[in-house]
Amino acid sequence: MNILNKMKQGAVSIALIVVIAVLAILAIAGIGSYNSIVSADQDVKTKLGNIDSALQRRADLIPNLVNTVKGYTEHENEAIEKVTQARQNLLSASTIEEKAEANSELSSSLGRLLAIAEAYPDLKASQNFIQLQDELAGTENRISTARDDYNAAVKTYNTKIKQFPGNIVAGFGGFTEAGYFEADEDAKDVPVVDFSK
Repeated sequence: MNILNKMKQGAVSIALIVVIAVLAILAIAGIGSYNSIVSADQDVKTKLGNIDSALQRRADLIPNLVNTVKGYTEHENEAIEKVTQARQNLLSASTIEEKAEANSELSSSLGRLLAIAEAYPDLKASQNFIQLQDELAGTENRISTARDDYNAAVKTYNTKIKQFPGNIVAGFGGFTEAGYFEADEDAKDVPVVDFSK
């Protein structure tokens, strides 16, 4: 009888050790998954900051561009006002969706304003205008790169919080899906403006 009790106690001890080992493995996996999600979340926030920085740089160039165009044109107030309003909308946007929409609006109104310059040869030849145009083009490239980097980070983050066991950890940690920085359908057809003529 004594041997049987010892065997039962041994089996209970082994079962207890197995349960503890499984719980320890699950805890380690959960901590690793949580840390991975936190890292991906921070990457998304960093990339969003890079977009904000590039959008701010672009917004800072607008007043100089508007003043340069005003100096050469007399009857283009509507286009100038639209650019100014679009800039203000971009600066006041708070969510990623609002920023994407305001960015598209600003791109569209800037395209129209720059197209107007075609009718003013002195404006096209202005060194200040040429420099602003170059800075704006460089900034547009930065925005595009920042947007692509942000969307890649969002894809990684969203995948982590949807896959097992990340989805369980994300639920407990309060992590929610991040939105992509998407252009409006109208903004996909970028106007081509050639000032070299």
